[in-house]
Amino acid sequence: MWLLSVLLPLLKLYLCGVKVLLYQAFNRSFTLPVLPRQDGRVAMVTGGTRGMGYETAKHLVKLGMHVVIAGNKRDEGAAVVQRIQEEVTQGKVEFVFVDLTSLKSVRQFAQTFQNRGLPLHVLVNNAGTMMVPEGQTEDGFEIHFGLNYLGHFLLTNLLLDTLKRSGRPGRCSRIVNMSSATHYAGEMHMDDLNRGICYSSHGAYAQSKLALVLFTYHLQEQLTAGGFPVTVSAVDPGMVDTALYDNLWSIAQALKKPVAKILFRTPAEGASISVYASAASEMEGVGGCYLYNGHRKQSSDTSYDSDLQAELWKKSCELVGLQEA
Repeated sequence: MWLLSVLLPLLKLYLCGVKVLLYQAFNRSFTLPVLPRQDGRVAMVTGGTRGMGYETAKHLVKLGMHVVIAGNKRDEGAAVVQRIQEEVTQGKVEFVFVDLTSLKSVRQFAQTFQNRGLPLHVLVNNAGTMMVPEGQTEDGFEIHFGLNYLGHFLLTNLLLDTLKRSGRPGRCSRIVNMSSATHYAGEMHMDDLNRGICYSSHGAYAQSKLALVLFTYHLQEQLTAGGFPVTVSAVDPGMVDTALYDNLWSIAQALKKPVAKILFRTPAEGASISVYASAASEMEGVGGCYLYNGHRKQSSDTSYDSDLQAELWKKSCELVGLQEA
């Protein structure tokens, strides 16, 4: 039981990592095309105070956007806003507090944003955590599932009407979900989403990233059926040298350091795929896809299971207290 529940997810996840590193060893990070100006458009980036989230927010500000950085560290947020304002003369940037591990906080954040009457043209669901010790959110959800997926699921649904109103044919609103190659190793334990039976941080992380891809495809199907001018994409940044890897086991940490210097992408390179999905002309009206290194790519076979997509959507609505659409 232990071998299947703990060791197998670990091996599958690290195998995914090896495949990504081999690809990155022989393929350079893609170069962003010239992106159109985004003046007058509003974007929201969760986890935008560090790593890829910071680089994404800064690039969107450079394009002229009004960027709302959503995060859970006020002092860090204020410092990041000041840094971007000193570096970038275009656009506008602000920080607003939200704790994605708290459904109450997510609801308060969404309501506060809606009360301002601002449009929302781009939502980048970037925040996340990786392979942390077993723990739960204040609502009782496993931490990876609660933060990486469920908090973003609720946030997106609460802001969906604003995104629908802000988009128009030929200039759709865009939702960008930060997934990972680890989703290929993911399995949805629909009867045990909290992984309480036999916990594996590797399995829990991979499950959360698979959930984001399933969510992406099901939401796009709903939006397309309703004729709404909103697109949803899942993006994969590759292996990027960020603080997410601080939670690796000591041996893995030691092995990672020399490899990262040579083969890992920089945060700016990793962020290029979310910036591309958020602003590229080539992505206008394009949704329901998985993007990696500047190209559409086949995601895992499991992610295309429409029954699983619908089951996860229904269960997620129940867990966060939303009425199923």
